[in-house]
Amino acid sequence: MIRILVADDHAVVRQGVVQILAEVKDILVKDEAQNGAETLDKVLKYEYDVVLLDISMPGRSGLEVLTDIKAQRPKLAVLILSMHPEEQYAVRALRAGASGYLTKASAPQELIGAIRKVAGGGKYVTASLAEKLADELEVNTGKLPHERLSDREHQVMLMLAEGKSVSDIASELCLSVKTISTYRTRVMEKMGLKKNAELTLYAVHNKLIN
Repeated sequence: MIRILVADDHAVVRQGVVQILAEVKDILVKDEAQNGAETLDKVLKYEYDVVLLDISMPGRSGLEVLTDIKAQRPKLAVLILSMHPEEQYAVRALRAGASGYLTKASAPQELIGAIRKVAGGGKYVTASLAEKLADELEVNTGKLPHERLSDREHQVMLMLAEGKSVSDIASELCLSVKTISTYRTRVMEKMGLKKNAELTLYAVHNKLIN
């Protein structure tokens, strides 16, 4: 039996996953968590075979939680299930130790297959992501500006590029306006940009947002 912890701040998403997996005989949703702190607490207290982890959660982001999980439970498989397209976070997630990356638009059978694969010690990536990873290995040029950002800076950069204000981002991430302003400053400095509009153009050009 594959024991699952479903970590997502949206109850409707957790319930959806539970319903999808309810009829699967070899998979059991053992627990649920609605934020990073609860996720880490349960990972340390209980035994799971796979953590199904969202990226966008209040407080600590999913990528930060992923890093903490791998530090405490390096052999525990973590499968990212996110609303964000692969272009935005998949490579970062895999580099941070994720066993796979799926978007929430994926078909139920794909989710079930991915869980089984990572529970068995494998990696799960879609064909398009595998191609992107192969391309990255072949290209030995320097990193693009956005690839130099930390995970949190990258998250804030995407939100700014999508047109969200500093106060909106602070509210969504449960951080202070001052903290988000600091992240914005770092992002602009690292990427050599001055205005949010330039950030949006960069993100669109590099297919980070539509």
